[in-house]
Amino acid sequence: MIFELPTPGFSFELLATLGHARAGILHTPRGDIPTPVFMPVGTAGTVKAMTFDELRAPPLDARIILGNTYHLYLRPGLEVMEAAGGLHKFSTWDRPILTDSGGFQVFSLAAINEIDDDGVTFRSHIDGSQHRLTPEVSMHIQKTLGSDIAMCFDQCPPGDAPTDVQEVALARTTAWARRCRAAARAAGQALFGIVQGGIDTARRLRHAAELVPMDFDGHALGGLAVGESIEDTYRVLDEVAHTLPAERPRYLMGVGTPADLERGIAAGIDMFDCVMPTRNARNGYLFTSSGRVNIPNAQYRTDLGPVDPECPCATCRTHSRAYLRHLYQGKEILYSRLATLHNLTFYARHVRRLRDRILDEGQRA
Repeated sequence: MIFELPTPGFSFELLATLGHARAGILHTPRGDIPTPVFMPVGTAGTVKAMTFDELRAPPLDARIILGNTYHLYLRPGLEVMEAAGGLHKFSTWDRPILTDSGGFQVFSLAAINEIDDDGVTFRSHIDGSQHRLTPEVSMHIQKTLGSDIAMCFDQCPPGDAPTDVQEVALARTTAWARRCRAAARAAGQALFGIVQGGIDTARRLRHAAELVPMDFDGHALGGLAVGESIEDTYRVLDEVAHTLPAERPRYLMGVGTPADLERGIAAGIDMFDCVMPTRNARNGYLFTSSGRVNIPNAQYRTDLGPVDPECPCATCRTHSRAYLRHLYQGKEILYSRLATLHNLTFYARHVRRLRDRILDEGQRA
C-alpha cells in the first residue's frame, strides 16, 4: 500500500503491521529508506568519527543522516553553504538528509535574550554573537542547506514544564508550523510537523489535531526524553504515536536507548535519531547483544574476545576488547572511530531485526 506524500517525489509504502508496529519504505528522490529506521546524527555535516564510506558500507548501510540547522547556520555559515551548493555537495553525502529546525538547540544551548510570538533572539554558544531565529529564518536556512526533509520550527519546553508554559509553547508551535508551511522550500524538500504537549496526552492529541490538517509530509513527536520519567515517555508514546495518520511517516525525535527504540516501534514510530550511540562510544560505552560494555573497566585489560561475537562490523571482526581498552586508555583517535562504527552498526541491526520481525510475523498491508 503506497501513499503519495504532498511533496512531489516522496511516498510512504506500508508493507506490514504487527499491532501498532509498522514496516515500510519511505521513498525519496535521493533513495529509499526502509522503515523503521535509525538515523545517525551528523550535527555539523559529519557523523562524529565516521567517514561517509563507512556509513554507506554494509552492515551499517545508513540510508539517511541528520544535519543540524542551528550549528550549520553558526558554523560554517550560510555564505559557505550557498557557495557550496548545499549540504550534500559540501559534505559529499549523496543519500537523504533530514535537518532539524534549530529550535531544540536554541532553547537548550544558546543564551536566550528574548522569546516572543514571532521568534527567538539568542546569543551563539560559540562566540556570543546575537542572532534572531524565526520560522521563516529556520526555513530559509534549511532551504539553503538543501536537506531532503526539513522540520518545522517549534518551541520545545521541558517535558515536566508547568501547564501555562506548555500552553504558550503549544500555541506558538502551531502558529510557527503554519508559517513554516507557507515559507519557500528547496525543490524536492519535504516538511514534517512536530507535535508537542509534554507528558499530558490530552494536550498532545489536541496539538496533533491542530497540525494534521496542515498536510505535512510526516509528523514528529518532539519534547520527549527532556527531563520527564521514562514511564511518562512510554505512556505518551503508547497513547499518541499510533493516532498519528497511518499514511504518513512518524518520527520520534532524539530518543534513545535500544529499549526505547523497541518500545517506540511497538507504539507505531517509523523514524528515530539520537546521539546516544556515537556519544556513548566516545565515552567508553559499547552496546552488545548481551548488554552494555564499559570498556575502561579493568576486566577487559586482557580480554582478547570481540566486543560482540554476534556483530559483523569491522571492529568486532578485527579487534579485541583488550585492544579497544588500550586505545581508550591512551586517548587514541582510533578508539573513537572503531567504537562508533560498532555502536552505529549495533543500532542499525537492532532496528532491522525488529523490522524483519514485523515483516515475518505481521499482517501484510
